Amino acid sequence: MTRKLLDILAQQGRLERQDFLTLLQGRTPALQQEAAVRARILREKVFGQGIYLRGLIEFSSYCHNDCYYCGLRRSNAAAQRYRLTPEQVLACCRNGHALGFRTFVLQSGDDSYWTDQRLVPLIQAIKSDYPDSAITLSVGERSFASYQALRQAGADRYLLRHETATPSTTGTCTRRQ
Repeated sequence: MTRKLLDILAQQGRLERQDFLTLLQGRTPALQQEAAVRARILREKVFGQGIYLRGLIEFSSYCHNDCYYCGLRRSNAAAQRYRLTPEQVLACCRNGHALGFRTFVLQSGDDSYWTDQRLVPLIQAIKSDYPDSAITLSVGERSFASYQALRQAGADRYLLRHETATPSTTGTCTRRQ
C-alpha cells in the first residue's frame, strides 16, 4: 500500500491528508531510501545539479511585530538591536561580489525605519554597482505600492514569511496597528 501511495505522490505531486499519514506511518528504511531517490531525481529534473550561493545581509534587527517564535520580536529585551547604514550594506555587497556572490538577500525585521524612501535608493545603488546580481528582499509586510516601488527600483524577489495560520495559534503574532 505504501509503495502505491509513493507512486501516486510521484505522479501527482500530492496526496490526500489520510493517504499522506498512511505513507508516513507505514514507512520503513527501504521505503525511505526509495522516497529519497525519487526526490533526488525530481529535484535534479526541476533544478539541475547547480549550487546557488546567496549573500545574506541582515541589515536591521528592529521589528515592530511581536511574533512569539521570533528572536527579533519587539518584546525581546535580550535582542541586540542594530541598523546597518546604506554604506555598510553596499560594503557587504562589494565584499560578497568579490567573493563570487551574485544574489544578495537583504533581510531585516519589520522595521518601519526602512521606508521606501530609504530602501529604493539602496536597491538602485546595488543594481547600479552590480548589474549582474539579483536582489532578494525580506523586510516584512508592506503595501502593494511599496512592493511595486521596490520592484521598479531593481528588487528581483521578495521573501514574505508566513509561519502559521491555524486557529490554535491565532494571536501568536501581533502586528503593530
